[in-house]
Amino acid sequence: MLTRDDFTGVVKNAMSGLGFDTDASMVTFPIDLFMAESDLTLLETQGSEFAEGLIDWKPVASEIGLRNAPMITIPGRDYEDATNQLHNWFLMNSWGDGLPINPPTKKRVSWILEGTDRPSDHVVGKLMPRGGIVTVETAAVSLSMAGGRPEYLPVLLAAIDAILDPGLNHAFWQASSGSQFPVVIVNGPIAKQIRLNSGFGLLGPDPQRPAGLAIGRAIRLLQQNVGGAIPGVGTMAIFGHMRATNVVFAEDEDNLPPGWNAYASERHGFEPSTNAVSVIACSGGMNIMRRGTGKETADEEIEQSLNRVARYLSQPTFHYLAGYEQGTPGVLMMSGSLAQRFADLGWNKELIKKALWDRTKIPHVDLEKCGLSQWLEMDTRAAVTASLREDPWPISASANNLAFVVAGGGHPTHNFWFQANSPRVVGRQIETPNNMSALLERADQDLGCGTDVCLI
Repeated sequence: MLTRDDFTGVVKNAMSGLGFDTDASMVTFPIDLFMAESDLTLLETQGSEFAEGLIDWKPVASEIGLRNAPMITIPGRDYEDATNQLHNWFLMNSWGDGLPINPPTKKRVSWILEGTDRPSDHVVGKLMPRGGIVTVETAAVSLSMAGGRPEYLPVLLAAIDAILDPGLNHAFWQASSGSQFPVVIVNGPIAKQIRLNSGFGLLGPDPQRPAGLAIGRAIRLLQQNVGGAIPGVGTMAIFGHMRATNVVFAEDEDNLPPGWNAYASERHGFEPSTNAVSVIACSGGMNIMRRGTGKETADEEIEQSLNRVARYLSQPTFHYLAGYEQGTPGVLMMSGSLAQRFADLGWNKELIKKALWDRTKIPHVDLEKCGLSQWLEMDTRAAVTASLREDPWPISASANNLAFVVAGGGHPTHNFWFQANSPRVVGRQIETPNNMSALLERADQDLGCGTDVCLI
């Protein structure tokens, strides 16, 4: 196998995920060989290495099959010392994420497993590129390390199941040199029940609504420990994934204007009030100031704000190609108060998406200047190559591809944009356990009242 010097870890992970031995036969070359107009004569001098790999190479491993790791015991002078040593041990073995972890003891993991009726050895799927197996217990271990609670487990399991959907092609963005991370949008009553934020500060840490941080961090730990996405070894993201806790938030369904459907219903056809997740692979986030100065008329302010937002979206980026047909160019968030303002002026979701889609079309001269036209010509999908005939070029095959979500604090000043690199938007219904009511009662005892009346 021919590969770059710095990609040997990725190749070994990929071989493992495809069911082959990680000790693959490889011939490596410096990165210069893979640059434009590079000198390929170096390939001619390595013929013997290629021949040896094809004829004489043999794997080192002599066993096949799954092997469960033994339990470990961390000694210490006291609990604090043992916890510190556990944290250091996890970092030494590349099991941690740099933040302090909760010890995934049998007791803690058993408590987390109360959040599902599935058996602990139930297989959710194979997480690439390493190809490690995600079981219910594996997910519970990661959630316990992330400081989660059992009532969060149903959302985590649904999100992981969605990530593993073949249509999302997670193996690519797990190992990519880009900075992709999953964005998980939650709909249904479970969001409020487990204290998942849909309002002010929903993307950041929130001590009153901690569920999103813990679930997102648990996903990241699974990506790393099961999927092998260790920086510089399994994932070649040049700048990292930006968010150690990924993005997990709820849509603000209470403030949807009349007639506006929740995102899970709109995108996946789920019945209203269905507990569900939607997962989108994204590569960056941008806060967009959308308000005017106050001197405009209401209609002028709406028109100008749509144009301002569209300028951010209308960038000739390669990432739009991934979701061109069936995925999405990205996730646009609008607060409930702003959504109501649009609704009062006669706008609905479809009109807003169409208005933005029309305004984000990119002139061919810009496609050519940035080289995006070459990527379009190389694409194997007929719909993508055919789109080159359109000038200006639309950033997605349809306005409905745009993921448009009502979320955020009750203020009309900003929008938020997550640029996607997502061939699909995958939805999954959330399965809650029979004891969910008891889990929520326990949460009230542990964390205090979680209703809107009690929260600041």
